[in-house]
Amino acid sequence: MKRILFVCHGNICRSPMAEFIMKKLVEEAHLQDSFHIASAATSTEELGNGVYPPARRKLAEHGISCSGKTALQLTRRDYEEYDLLIGMDSYNIRNMRRICGGDPEGKIRMLMEYTSRPGEVADPWYTGDFNATYRDCLDGCKGLLQSLQTA
Repeated sequence: MKRILFVCHGNICRSPMAEFIMKKLVEEAHLQDSFHIASAATSTEELGNGVYPPARRKLAEHGISCSGKTALQLTRRDYEEYDLLIGMDSYNIRNMRRICGGDPEGKIRMLMEYTSRPGEVADPWYTGDFNATYRDCLDGCKGLLQSLQTA
């Protein structure tokens, strides 16, 4: 079983969007028994809070439910428990390495590495553009799933 943890700053926008998009893609490919997918935050600011309403609405527009999801914090132990820890931007990656004590096994990656346009996932907290974030997460998750299926 492949264990994937998506990570962003607060775990209320980008990482839960990626988590639930990936879950849907995995389900559509009939691979749900082969994956464990979750998300977490690098900060404590939003712990226990649900998915930010505009992010929840954007997922719902595409038939994706994130019901019951609340923000959790990344821990050092997560590094041992997950095969991949996928960050949304360079700030997240820096904090993920700090929390995890480095990245000796090369498990920490950027989501957009799995697309033809590497970089950072658009942060809707600042841009207000949940369409761009959804598109980035969808493209990244499709690329990630494809890379895992061909590995």
